[in-house]
Amino acid sequence: MFLYNLTLQRSSGISFAIHGNFSGSRLQEVIAARGKTLELLRHDPNTGKIYPVLSVEVFGVIRAIMPFRLTGGSKDYIVVGSDSGRIVILEYIPSKNIFERIHQETFGKSGCRRIVPGQYLAVDPKGRAVMIGAIEKQKLVYILNRDAQARLTISSPLEAHKSNTLVYHMVGVDVGFENPTFACLEIDYEEADSDHTGEAAQRTQQLLTYYELDLGLNHVVRKYSEQLEEHANFLISVPGGNDGPSGVLICSENYVTYKNLGDQPDIRCPIPRRRYDLDDPERGMIFVCSATHKTKSMFFFLAQTEQGDIFKITLETDEDMVTEIRLKYFDTVPVAVSMCVLKSGFLFLASEFGNHHLYQIAHLGDDDGEPYFSSAMPLEEGETFLFPPRTLKNLVLVDEIDSLSPIMTCQIADLANEDTPQLYTLCGRGPRSTLRILRHGLEVSEMAVSELPGNPNAVWTVKKRIDDEYDAYIIVSFVNATLVLSIGETVEEVTDSGFLGTTPTISCSQLGDDALVQIYPDGIRHIRADKRVNEWKTPGKKNIVKCAVNQRQVVIALTGGELVYFEMDPTGQLNEYTERKEMSSDVVCMALGRVPEGEQRCRFLAVGLADNTVRIISLDPSDCLSPLSMQALPAPPESLCIIEMGGTEAKEETGEAGTVGGLYLNIGLQNGVLLRTVLDTVTGDLSDTRTRYLGSRPVKLFRIAMQGAEAVLAMSSRTWLSYTYQSRFHLTPLSYETLEYASGFASEQCPEGIVAISTNTLRILALEKLGAVFNQVSWPLQYTPRKFVIHPESNNIILIETDHNAYTEDTKKHRKQQMAEEMIEAAREEEQEIAAEMAAAFLNEEKPETVFGAPKSGMGMWASVIRVMNPIKGETFDKISLEQNEAAHSIALVKFANKGDEQFVLVGVSRDLVLNPRSLSGGFVYTYLLVNQGTKLELLHKTAMDEVPTAIASFQGRVLIGLGKNLRVYDLGKKKLLRKCENKHIPNTVVSIHTMGNRVMVADVQESFHFLRYKRQENQLIVFADDTNPRWITCSYQLDYDTVTGADKFGNITIVRLPTDVSDEVDEDPTGNKALWDRGLLNGASQKADVVANFHVGEVVTSLQKATLIPGGSESLVYTTLSGAIGMLVPFTSHEDHDFFQHLEMYMRSEYPPLCGRDHLAYRSYYYPVKNVIDGDLCEMFNSMDASKQKSVAEELERTPSEVSKKLEDIRTRYAF
Repeated sequence: MFLYNLTLQRSSGISFAIHGNFSGSRLQEVIAARGKTLELLRHDPNTGKIYPVLSVEVFGVIRAIMPFRLTGGSKDYIVVGSDSGRIVILEYIPSKNIFERIHQETFGKSGCRRIVPGQYLAVDPKGRAVMIGAIEKQKLVYILNRDAQARLTISSPLEAHKSNTLVYHMVGVDVGFENPTFACLEIDYEEADSDHTGEAAQRTQQLLTYYELDLGLNHVVRKYSEQLEEHANFLISVPGGNDGPSGVLICSENYVTYKNLGDQPDIRCPIPRRRYDLDDPERGMIFVCSATHKTKSMFFFLAQTEQGDIFKITLETDEDMVTEIRLKYFDTVPVAVSMCVLKSGFLFLASEFGNHHLYQIAHLGDDDGEPYFSSAMPLEEGETFLFPPRTLKNLVLVDEIDSLSPIMTCQIADLANEDTPQLYTLCGRGPRSTLRILRHGLEVSEMAVSELPGNPNAVWTVKKRIDDEYDAYIIVSFVNATLVLSIGETVEEVTDSGFLGTTPTISCSQLGDDALVQIYPDGIRHIRADKRVNEWKTPGKKNIVKCAVNQRQVVIALTGGELVYFEMDPTGQLNEYTERKEMSSDVVCMALGRVPEGEQRCRFLAVGLADNTVRIISLDPSDCLSPLSMQALPAPPESLCIIEMGGTEAKEETGEAGTVGGLYLNIGLQNGVLLRTVLDTVTGDLSDTRTRYLGSRPVKLFRIAMQGAEAVLAMSSRTWLSYTYQSRFHLTPLSYETLEYASGFASEQCPEGIVAISTNTLRILALEKLGAVFNQVSWPLQYTPRKFVIHPESNNIILIETDHNAYTEDTKKHRKQQMAEEMIEAAREEEQEIAAEMAAAFLNEEKPETVFGAPKSGMGMWASVIRVMNPIKGETFDKISLEQNEAAHSIALVKFANKGDEQFVLVGVSRDLVLNPRSLSGGFVYTYLLVNQGTKLELLHKTAMDEVPTAIASFQGRVLIGLGKNLRVYDLGKKKLLRKCENKHIPNTVVSIHTMGNRVMVADVQESFHFLRYKRQENQLIVFADDTNPRWITCSYQLDYDTVTGADKFGNITIVRLPTDVSDEVDEDPTGNKALWDRGLLNGASQKADVVANFHVGEVVTSLQKATLIPGGSESLVYTTLSGAIGMLVPFTSHEDHDFFQHLEMYMRSEYPPLCGRDHLAYRSYYYPVKNVIDGDLCEMFNSMDASKQKSVAEELERTPSEVSKKLEDIRTRYAF
């Protein structure tokens, strides 16, 4: 079995975000590192939207990323620290839209190791040097400069090693143009290491160490080191030189401290806390991330606490000495991993979990009358300031980037009966978690819907002048009339447009500079700007059946297949070409391309005939109306569209020139298939046809504009959009009801919209999230969702949500009550009334946890609910809250043999579970009966267990439950579940169970899979085979009777299969007198399973399922990862395909090495050598290589580049999208 790995959606969680002028223009961009991909996001200050421009797989782990700019430069470079053992410097090239590697310097072994640098990066603010550090011991400094050609140069590394030292964080200190200095948070463990009593470890304090790079002597010295009082977690560099006082802010537990070299005394200010907070009062408070904003006159920092509250930090200075730190509560937003303050006045927030946000900074919060907290205010040691959190005041949310991270689990099913299955994913953490339903398609926002007097059959939009930005009229054609609507603030009917309203319209267009043309069955109506009308009438009894128009040409087909061609002369008059052309058969459809820039006409006319052919006809004056080429079709054509794709538009802000794309002829057939063929711009030849089945109705094609380029809207039973995005073709369905006819639409409110008709309504639509593979519907949940089951009869889902370190609703109310009573007790006699009012206000105040986060109650506290809901409508039918400290871990739908068809829901629950050191007061299995057509749960009984029930599966009319090391069979009793059989030989903890017939496959938390046989006569569960490698299984799926696939917590997917000669007829050996050579090795089973495939995905995989994603497609293994990626492994159906892709992958590895210097083969074999899996993500990079490289790789494979990309597209569309 050979597999091919495809990513359907790249991970959406962000691990780091930085900002800078990467394209060298005035606009600032954001670069987000998403684990193993780098993404450039551009922000449009006018619309407030932030959108991806470029996304690249680096096939390595991005551990640190920093922007830097040489002194006096206008462009930022990107320094990347990764697991490749190399420092890599990238530059974004806007004209090609790629990241180019400028430098790659090797300094150590690959892999994420303790002493190999790459974990931390710090840049000198003046752009002269960069420090790259490891967690332990090693730090290297590189000096950056430019040569005579103004190219970036990099020096040899200078060492700043210190053994027995662990590093927590490092920053470049702003010292103006003095010697570059770096500050590190370190700890020296030498003493603690040699002291066996552990006292030294308690005593050891963190150090703040300054390293100085002496540019004259070209080496690094450890300049200064001092011990810190509190335990710090990160540093913020303070602007220096002419901009500020220099130095660093140290963010530590409960305090923020300013330190600088010289006479500067330490200034320290406590981190303010929320007033009346339900959190555990013993818990410390830390800042988790920060952003610096600096202008010529001032600077400030925004720092976010782990509850999500942002504080604005400013420093008060006297001459060059800092006298106080001021903190002011700014706003509360979701907890972030990175914040970027952009010069345009926006704040980009890369959330730790859930969607990422872009806020506009409406106020800087200086003069709003709210109190500030200062280090100069007197406070007792250990006391802190209190503040009341509130909803947003200084920030305004302007855009949101959907993020699925973290996906806890996912199931694929068609619960909405839509032919195409949906992905039901449990996402998020705590009160911000959601159930998201993913459908393949683009999200459509409906701008307006209006009813029409009848059922129209076509719609167009036209401009009045060629250089107008927005459309002037919408023309709607009915069976016997034409309606003209003018576009303004509102859309209303007009009668003075010059269009003939008493006839249906075949087509209309803007012609020349300022004229309009209407084509109707009896003739052509040419409307000049001064409302003069020229008419051309059809000869005799003939009518116009089909036509094609663009800005300068009109071609019509009369009954009987006669073509008449008109072209516009310089005076703006339409002239008929002398000859007419008789076609051999009836004309079914026609198309003209746009007139190219600087030319007078489109040279090609495409005509679809009733004899199942498409012909290309020349419109060049030298050989006008002579046929150039033809293509036979498998079915009659329905519509044609000639379009230029793959070109890029000229961009004003970066000064790039546009590039010319190729011409493509799109052919929609009557059997619902869309063909895309390359049309040679010189000879008119047709070549390289790609086919795609769109739906059950004939395909109609419409040309529209998307992001300044041309795109095709293809309508069948679903509407699809074919467009290029990030230099790749996309053909994506719209998640919207069936449409019948459409046209592009541009107005002030909606610059790139679509106007379409559906039955008797006119709709104006906009597509915003281009490039997205899935659109999402999300329903909010209360706690972190863990697992769910689908009830097949009602299509409802039953899910368990569990949070550690959380309160249940009841405990929360009780805790609030207690605090209110304490407030009244603490008050003096005369303040009793005020205190009572405050207590009542506190009790009535409902703070939404989705905004302010849930209170953290301390370790060993759990909250859990079981919920029954309809995923399509999002309504919750039943919600059962468990008691405080009861945590649901597993769930299953079970039918018991003695209870007929009744369905039971079994939920495994632990009580008072403490994770480390592990302890619990007991486990339970709650048994519920599912009643009222699967909408309500009735508690039957609960069964006490001695361990946590971590996995439950139904098995031959009974139930298998994994309890720690034990696997037991239970049956349903009146008062509890009854134990029938057990096996105690699972090494650690059962995490999942799969059953088929008498065979049971069990995954252990760290020892991979065990295969068991249930013997009915002896009532025994016997392990007869297991796996040879240890694997920390996170999820698994049974593929067939002998094969199981699993993923481990290090990001590998494995397929394990029992060899054909394995026998499951194994006896237990109670006497111990079995021959020694028959026993398993190291107490394992005597028979071992084979590994069929190994592949390193690079992200923790949280669900695996065999599924078909498109109607009529083949089965594939779909996986989802913790960071929000969705991918699939698809089997090869022929040796020839496998051979081709194996060679393509081999050439791609050598021709197109990964961006950050990691070896692709080594990356995919991180833990186990990659086996029988070809990486489609690398193969698909073929399309983004230079044309010359594409050609040389294709020649090695004895193909043409278009054949290679066709094969890449085919394997993708056969299984997915």
